Amino acid sequence: MTTLRTRANAVSRRPAAAALPPRPLAPRSLAHALVERLSGEILDGRLAPGARLPTEQELIAANGVSRTVVREAIAALRAEGLVVTRQGAGAFVAEGSRRPFRIEAADLASLAEVLAVMELRTGIEVEAAGLAAERAGAADVRAIAAAYAAIERAITRGEPAIDEDFAFHRSIAAATRNPQFARFLEYLGRFIIPRQTIRVAGGANARVAYLRTFQKEHRAILDAIRARSVVRARSAMRGHLMNSRKRYRQLVAQQE
Repeated sequence: MTTLRTRANAVSRRPAAAALPPRPLAPRSLAHALVERLSGEILDGRLAPGARLPTEQELIAANGVSRTVVREAIAALRAEGLVVTRQGAGAFVAEGSRRPFRIEAADLASLAEVLAVMELRTGIEVEAAGLAAERAGAADVRAIAAAYAAIERAITRGEPAIDEDFAFHRSIAAATRNPQFARFLEYLGRFIIPRQTIRVAGGANARVAYLRTFQKEHRAILDAIRARSVVRARSAMRGHLMNSRKRYRQLVAQQE
């Protein structure tokens, strides 16, 4: 009984819920919009750690949404670690709440946003290439070479080789013997290959020539890792990714 009373008193001492002004949400992606609104309140400190969120009914009235939308939004915030729920007490801002790192494909709507991700990728993959040259075993080098050969076959078949390209970079990340590099690339997924969203202008010959250009850069990376040259591997990867950014800008300009 004492424990239950103590817990009840602790809940009662929590900061009161912040008042959210009535602002009906647009019909599009209601749950997502509510998540963005509430997470904004949390991350900028207007809803402090430990504060109780407005009740379900208050959120419905303030935002002009249904009970289902509110519940979906709270579930999403809980999955992100921003709130915790207590049966019979409501939802509370999590202690030390922070938004986990993520990149949404929907966020890559402009050239600047795509290039920003490519810059991030450059910082990670240049180091990965150097570590692969330093640490890769014979099986790792064979895996990188096999991924390179798979790109060659895809180009010969007249295919864009997007999956094969991703597999090549992923095999280098695996060769670092640090699982965090591979996990990071898996997190980014196939959209680290920008040509999947922008079509190469021209006929089949132009597309093959484009693919051969970056495949030559892939070969330089593979050769450097095989030779166990850390400096060359980093340089080759940096050159490849810098050139990729230039090519992406050109593809966007052609489409516009």
